[in-house]
Amino acid sequence: MKNRIKELRLKYGITQQELADKVFVPSRTIISLEKQKYNSSVLLASRISGFLSYQLKRKNQAKYN
Repeated sequence: MKNRIKELRLKYGITQQELADKVFVPSRTIISLEKQKYNSSVLLASRISGFLSYQLKRKNQAKYN
């Protein structure tokens, strides 16, 4: 299943290292996920999803303030 990690990360202006730091993994894990060479655990998928959802909320709040 294709993921949208890279697309969303770039949309929010986040580097691979920043995302890796926020979800407590090495940057090479993010690189592998983006290249579809690694399937994440449910825990990691949840962390990434949670962080990217937070970024979306932040962006939307800034848009309306």
